[in-house]
Formats: sequence, structure tokens, C-alpha cells
Amino acid sequence: MELFYTADFWIALCTLTALELVLGIDNLVFLTVITNRLPNTQQKSARQVGLVLACIMRLLLLATLSWMMQLTAPLFTLFTQTFSGRDLILIIGGIFLLIKATQEIHQNIIGIEKKPRLKSVTHYLYFSIILQIMCLDIIFSLDSVITAIGLAQNFLTMALAIIIAIIAMIFASEPLSRFINTYPTLKILALSFLLLIGAVLIADGFKFHIPRGYIYFAIVFSLFVESVNLIAQKKR
Repeated sequence: MELFYTADFWIALCTLTALELVLGIDNLVFLTVITNRLPNTQQKSARQVGLVLACIMRLLLLATLSWMMQLTAPLFTLFTQTFSGRDLILIIGGIFLLIKATQEIHQNIIGIEKKPRLKSVTHYLYFSIILQIMCLDIIFSLDSVITAIGLAQNFLTMALAIIIAIIAMIFASEPLSRFINTYPTLKILALSFLLLIGAVLIADGFKFHIPRGYIYFAIVFSLFVESVNLIAQKKR
């Protein structure tokens, strides 16, 4: 209990929570887009269940601190380029995001209509999407968890930061989903963000680090331009 009365604890908690929230933006965009494939009655449930299970996965990652640190150790060398377990996970995750975002963009462009699905198919899709949310969350949170281990040595501090960030994401996912569904053009923009994030993950896997500040600036600037377009359309 003495830990809660120290300034170091609160500084570390606020820093790690902010880190989890900032690095969780891409995860939030992904789960908002992917759950739109479900019936309206299941979308909210899928987002909440997916994020809760993702929170459990992050805590399990924290519980294996020694294994997490080993992920950064080189596994093999290919054409003078060394690859670690972290690099391979980022590359695989980036490729998955590129494929997934491309498929979603293709479906939106050609205008595939949603057809009534059998209950068994709907249940399969529901659990499939939750599984994808969990897997992608591991990839998205990999760097933040490794960074958290470096910033704070106390498990309780890191765990609380993750739980607070996930709770904030659960509340933020609903208005973000409604906003994207209200303006269909924003869905294409969100899918374009996923293409960008996928490319960044692959680049990170090949040791070509792109500062996240550039990525977030591109996202914010794109949203600003789209907002101007929406306002102009309403004026007309």
C-alpha cells in the first residue's frame, strides 16, 4: 500500500497510461472497422469482449517479463539483416493488416450488399472477429509493453496502466464507431490508416523505424481535411 503514496508511482502510472492510449489509437481504428461486418446488435458486444480479452492478453504478456525481453534478441541473420521474434511478429502483423484493409476497401468500393446470414455463420464470424482483435492487439501492444517494462519495474504500475487504457478504449470505441458509420467516407479513410499502419509495422520489422509522430500527424491532418470536406458538403 505504501506504493500508492509515492510520487514515482503516480508519475509512472500517468506516463504509462498515456503511452498505452496513444499507441492504442491504431488498435481502436482496427476494431471499429472490423466489427462493422457484424449485425448491429452484436457490434458493441464484440468490441467490448474483444477489448476485455485483449486486456487479459496484455497482462499475460506482462507476467512473462523474461520472455518478453527475449523477443528483442536476434534469432537469425538474412542478407546482413538480423531478425528477432519481435521483428517477425511485426512483419506478420503488418502483412495481415495490409491484406485485411485491402479486402475491406475492395468490398466497400464494389458495394457488396450485406445478405442475411445463418445463425451458425453469424456466430462463427463473431468469434472470428474477436480472435482477430485479440491477435492484432498483441501486435499493436508489443512495443508499448516492452517500453513499459523499461520505464517501470513494478508489475502493479504496468498492469493498472493497461487496465485504465483498455477501459478508456471501451468507452471511446462506441462514439468512434457511430461517427464512422454516420459518415461513410470516413470508413475508407480509416481503412487507409490501417494500410499505413500495416506498412509501418513491416518497416519496423525490417529495422526501418518511422517515428510515430509522423504517422499520427498524417492521421490528424487527413481527419482535418476530411472534416473540412464534410462541412463544405453540408454548406452546399
